[in-house]
Amino acid sequence: METAYQKKNVVWDWLTTVDHKKIAILYLIGGTLFFMKAGVMAILMRLQLMYPEQSLLSGQTYNELLTMHGTIMLFLAVTPLIFAFMNYIVPLQIGARDVAFPFLNALGFWIFFFGGLLLSLSWFLGGAPDAGWFAYTPLSTREYGSSGMDFYVLGLQVSGLGTLISGINFIVTIINMRAPGMTMMRLPLFCWTTLIVSILIVFAFTPLAAGLAMLMLDRLFGAQFFQVDAGGNVVLWQHIFWVFGHPEVYILVLPAFGIISEVVPAFSRKRLFGYTTMVFAVLLIAFLGFMVWVHHMFTVGIGPIANSVFALSSMAIAVPTGIKIFNWLFTMWGGKITFSTAMLCASSFVPTFVLGGITGVMVAMAPVDHLYHDTYFVVAHFHYIFIGGIILGLFAGLYYWYPKMFGHLLNETLGQWMFWLMYIGFHVTFFVQHILGLIGMPRRYFTYMDGEGLNTYNFISTMGTFLMTAAVVVLIINIIYSAWKGERVQSGDPWGARTLEWSIPSPVPEYNFAQVPQVRALDPWFYEKVHGDGSMKAATPVEDIHMPTPSILPFIMAFGLFWWGLGMTMMPMEQPWLPPFIVIAAGVVLTFGAMIVRSVKEDHGHHIPKETVESMERGR
Repeated sequence: METAYQKKNVVWDWLTTVDHKKIAILYLIGGTLFFMKAGVMAILMRLQLMYPEQSLLSGQTYNELLTMHGTIMLFLAVTPLIFAFMNYIVPLQIGARDVAFPFLNALGFWIFFFGGLLLSLSWFLGGAPDAGWFAYTPLSTREYGSSGMDFYVLGLQVSGLGTLISGINFIVTIINMRAPGMTMMRLPLFCWTTLIVSILIVFAFTPLAAGLAMLMLDRLFGAQFFQVDAGGNVVLWQHIFWVFGHPEVYILVLPAFGIISEVVPAFSRKRLFGYTTMVFAVLLIAFLGFMVWVHHMFTVGIGPIANSVFALSSMAIAVPTGIKIFNWLFTMWGGKITFSTAMLCASSFVPTFVLGGITGVMVAMAPVDHLYHDTYFVVAHFHYIFIGGIILGLFAGLYYWYPKMFGHLLNETLGQWMFWLMYIGFHVTFFVQHILGLIGMPRRYFTYMDGEGLNTYNFISTMGTFLMTAAVVVLIINIIYSAWKGERVQSGDPWGARTLEWSIPSPVPEYNFAQVPQVRALDPWFYEKVHGDGSMKAATPVEDIHMPTPSILPFIMAFGLFWWGLGMTMMPMEQPWLPPFIVIAAGVVLTFGAMIVRSVKEDHGHHIPKETVESMERGR
């Protein structure tokens, strides 16, 4: 039987891979492509608002760009980029050779990818969704929403299924796959945040799936969940969406917290301050995250008692977040800090996220929220969380783990240019939007009148987007340049880091660990460098290593779901290019056919022989 260490066709290798490291790179590529797409949409919107009464975009096109920008960033850009680091790093940090369910891991990626592709097809088949990324009813119902909303509903249902599968996979991996000695209170913070986020995904994406199913039934089959004249309730959608929507903020930001908690100790040459309190702060944030969704609905009119309860819980969540901020500061305090690009991103994350958190507490005050609600103040607030927090965290993780993933360093000079362009451009873009909101500019408006005092701030905001665009261009140049000219990693640990992934070669061999490591302390790699002989102790001898067999079935299943969803979006079309039920039937056959093949075909994986492992280790 052919094994993964033998030569094979490159395209087939990537289509059939179940290796968590290759799937991580697929997530990285897919998330980056969607990120760039959403970024282009943001630039077009800011160009429209650069001057008053611009006619670059029509109101309809602006609504479509606004909806797709938010939806792509939330579901198809930031989420897969986070899953890229989870996939690559978590098994290495816990001493595992793969995730618990490699087949499901590949299936999760391909379902995400084809769900995003289905959503993107809306541009070419009648127009993109236009009801906002939150899809409030009745704007998203058949009566008011365009046909693009069908792609929104079906695309997110498919893509969300992939995210849900991946979340379950990581829960099982972290609970069951840890190396000997890797107790729960020795888990790196990134693993803790991955575990908590995976639990949040299970509990948050389920109500979203239910809400999307209800909206789909309304739009395609004439149900009445959100039809007011038939006894439905439009506010029901807001509750369902925000029960998902606010935990989703923490689904995205907690992994960034985990990355910062890995980067700051590594470049401060100190152990993470208050590890135990950090763990419990993450748990408390996750718990409170499900108790604050109504602060998105203070102006709906649900009453002063409910508003007061949710205002208090929204402000309470600042306490565990503040604990983490002080722990990062105390970790840096007195440390021998090296300001690499990764550390610049990580350390600048702290004040930027604090500013976003402060404005979050402001909008958590129900009476004051009536002033801020639906103004650019809210736009500035959540961009300080998403870009100033999550994106800076992802950049820190990219520069920190890039040599582990690809075997060479990114250029530091280009990296610092990228950081300063992004950091300055971000603040120029979004800080003035707080002022725009306070002087009354509504969000989601595609134009504004001259003489209202909004011209200067909108012009400044647009200038900032040009700097952020330049930063992304510099990053792309850095990646291309470093692939040819970048410094090759001579050891597995170019940073003098602390956690287990740095104890093995870079890039990582297919089997991760030739011998399962024995973990003897928190920060096990640092412990062995100081108290041991500079290498991890082995918990097992060198032996044949069992590995999962590559499979094309995840790709086929996801491809079938894509056609299934596409067929359903074609049902309301007046002149579909194919009979919808033929397309749906093709999707059903592909999906369930692949599932049946997977069920009846015995697959026991394959083994990398002991002699091959020893030879590869000697070669390294």
